[in-house]
Amino acid sequence: MFNKIKYFLKRPLQLPIVVITRLIPFFKFIYQTSDYQYPINFEFWFKQKVLNWGGNKKAYWPVHWTSKVYDVEKIVVGIDAYPGYSNGCYILGRGGLEIGDHTQIAPNVIIVTANHDVYDSRKHIEAPVKIGKYCWIGGGAKIMPGVELGDWTIVGAGAVVTKSFANGYCIIGGVPAHHIKDLDKNKCIPFKNKIEYNGYIKADKFENYRKKYLHV
Repeated sequence: MFNKIKYFLKRPLQLPIVVITRLIPFFKFIYQTSDYQYPINFEFWFKQKVLNWGGNKKAYWPVHWTSKVYDVEKIVVGIDAYPGYSNGCYILGRGGLEIGDHTQIAPNVIIVTANHDVYDSRKHIEAPVKIGKYCWIGGGAKIMPGVELGDWTIVGAGAVVTKSFANGYCIIGGVPAHHIKDLDKNKCIPFKNKIEYNGYIKADKFENYRKKYLHV
């Protein structure tokens, strides 16, 4: 309790924000995601959805103002799995992108679902990317079009992933990325959040949102 008092004394604006977000039902996603790997806070929401810092206002999940997300309508994010939440990411959903629940994406990650035709740079060749649940994409990694990563795939920092590792439960790394080691499935611990959100949207309402607004 004493530590909480000290926190609010140092940050006098935080207390009224906390009170407001508790009283207004619209802001339930702020305190209901406090147990997330990527919790949503008021500052994050305000800069993205109101001030449109970084130009990611259309994204239905939290995106850092130094990251860029394109073709939001082609991207499906799982629970507590937000591409671009960390700083400096570049996410292109043009060819279709799906990211499973509880997947962590570090800073400066690039995920692209379309690339230039080598014979005509005016054309784009699209290929979807699918990333499973409980994955971990290390800092500066690059995921190329057409890649599928199964559940519990760990991608080493700086890796360039040009082929699929659909079976998951492994660590990959390098340029281009290659298999480093398998994970023991019996040691992989699945978990869930008390209240589930796909970004700013309650999980039990997400399928309706997906049918209405997304094209994946």
